Order: sequence, then C-alpha cells, then structure tokens
Amino acid sequence: MAGPRTTLILSLPFMIIGFLLSRAPYMMTSIAPSKPWADSPMKLITTPQFLTKKTDIFTSGATHMALLHNSILRGYNSIYQQAPHILEQDKAEFVGYCLTWFKFVKSHHDDEEATLFTKIEELLQDKNVFEETHKEHDAFLAGLFEFEKYLSGLKTPVDYSGDELLRIMGTFQEPFESHFHSEIATISKLSDHPNAPKEGTPQNAAASATFKAWGKATVTKAGVLDVVPFFLLNLDRTAEDGMWTNWPPMPAPIRWGLINIAGALHSGWWKFASCDAAGKPKQLWAFYAADIKAQREGQAKA
Repeated sequence: MAGPRTTLILSLPFMIIGFLLSRAPYMMTSIAPSKPWADSPMKLITTPQFLTKKTDIFTSGATHMALLHNSILRGYNSIYQQAPHILEQDKAEFVGYCLTWFKFVKSHHDDEEATLFTKIEELLQDKNVFEETHKEHDAFLAGLFEFEKYLSGLKTPVDYSGDELLRIMGTFQEPFESHFHSEIATISKLSDHPNAPKEGTPQNAAASATFKAWGKATVTKAGVLDVVPFFLLNLDRTAEDGMWTNWPPMPAPIRWGLINIAGALHSGWWKFASCDAAGKPKQLWAFYAADIKAQREGQAKA
C-alpha cells in the first residue's frame, strides 16, 4: 500500500491540472455583447481576401496581417471601452491586461521592422516599399510608450485612473488606427510590384514560406503565457461570415491548450478580452461586473 508521501506525489500532477483548469478561460462567463463592444472606437479591418477573393502571396499575407491587426485593435478597443468603468477589485488585473496589449504591440512592431519588412525588401529588391510605413510607426510610438510608462509606474493599482488612461490613448489613437489599416493596403499592393514573383515559381514559393514562418513565430515569440492568450481571446472567429474560424491553422487541441492551459497563469486578465475561449464575441467584463454590482446593491437596499 502506498504511503502518504507517495500518494501525495502521485496526486500532485492531477491537483495541478485541476487547479489550472479551474482558472481556464473556457470556465469564464460568456454573454453575447449587449453594450459597447470592441469594434470601436478604432475601426476593424476588412481582410483583402474577403474583399477580393484573390489568393496571391501578397493578398494572403496582407489578409493574415489584417487578422493579427484586428486582434490588436479589438484589444485596444476593449481597453478603451472598459477603462472608465473598472471596479476597485479589478484594477490590478486590468493593468496586467493593458500591459500585455502593449507587449503585444511592441513585439509586433519590432518583429516587423527587424524581420518581415527586411525580407520583403530583399525579395522585391526595393528598399523603399515600406518608407511610409516606417514613418507611420514613428508617429504613434511616443504615445504608446507613455501608455506603458503610466501603467508600469503606478505605485499601486488603486492609483489607476481610467480618465488618465483614456487621455493617453487619445494622444496616439488616430495615427495608430491609420497605420494599422494602411499597412494592409501597402502589403496588398505589392502584388503589382514589377519584381513580385510569379505564381508557380520557386521565388513565389519561398516568399509564401516567409510569410507563413513569420506569422507562425511572431506571436509566440512575444510570450506564450501572456501574448498568445491575449491574441487568441481577441480573435473573433465569427467575423467575415466565419471565413477565419480555423485561423491560424493549428490542431484543435493545441489551440485549446494555448487558450486554456497557457492562459490559466494570468486567468484574471482574460476576463477583459473581447471574445470567449470559443472565439465568439462576449460582453465586456467591466459592464457585466457593473451590472452585477448594481443588482447586489439594489438587493441590499431592499
């Protein structure tokens, strides 16, 4: 018969798994949006492939970039909409959610500049194709860093001010939104570049592989335990008539694990996300929490 120590050791993995699953996003409340949602104030991007039905490498690459951008835009919008309504007990977790959004954007920006843009410029033998894009990046970075500085500099989450965060967000909202849309148009138009590789050529296959490899790595390298769950929980799988239900392509158990196992570490952050664990839009937590609080206060007075 196993002793208490052996029993504890054998039980430990199951206890850990049980703890993680109890915190997994799939366990969180999910109600269809009935109040402002994460589709404003920044306008979401209609993917080039949905619009044109074209499948060349640059249309496909721009489309996948648009899907990633939309996750970031929903993240911004979810922060903007909820910022003034955060209850005291939720402030610390909301700050964590906001800083993860910053980490996502910063990593995405750096990876574009260091890797993707350079490879496309080499492919097209043209160092000027992203000239305007670089300028657009510069236009919103100062405000973005102020966003991070304010949140990281809070002495305590109690000091968080929704009004101050909205003020900061307002300083870079316009150039940020403009860039995230125009970059998609820039990449789409590269299919008309005189040096764009022709369908069926080795160069075309290599370019396609470049886009796919970059897309697969860019989010995971930013952070599997924070940025990846943020990305997937702001990815609306019902958008564009469900055209992207299975995007990004990965086995269903892997997707489930990235959301629910990896996401369990910072589970409190993900209640502020725009979508649930199944990729469906959900009511933003701050409005749901405010409704619950009002109901309880009403019952107490009664």
